Amino acid sequence: MLPLNLPHYSHKVITKTGKNYIFDDLRKKYVALTPEEWVRQHFIHFLLEQKGYPKGLLANEVQICLNGTKKRCDTVLYGRNLNARMIVEYKAPSVEITQAVFDQITRYNIVLKVEYLIVSNGLRHYCCKVNYMDGTYAFLPDIPPYDML
Repeated sequence: MLPLNLPHYSHKVITKTGKNYIFDDLRKKYVALTPEEWVRQHFIHFLLEQKGYPKGLLANEVQICLNGTKKRCDTVLYGRNLNARMIVEYKAPSVEITQAVFDQITRYNIVLKVEYLIVSNGLRHYCCKVNYMDGTYAFLPDIPPYDML
């Protein structure tokens, strides 16, 4: 797998029937090791180890219903009151982050109405804070630590 613009962590990879699987600490199981999953696992550990996000408030593959269609948010951070606070969307390192990616996460936010949206392909990361009072959003220079949310 490609090196990412994220800190290294001690990942667990196994091979079964010729396919590689990586351990997902949030789902507590091995999942298929795709380029997008490689980014997800590194980003999750970055949030946990570098930014102080509580493991118990993060969830992967969160299902939502949007206009009668089931969709899955890659990662959602919940507040202590269990309301969603952040959506993270991952792409493989080979996928350029375009307006279409931001449109995708914005559609998910129609349902969850979170304060923060993050998009990452493992090489570039974008975080924006949504201001519902005036209907604007602002891109932040960095991913905020949990205690600053």
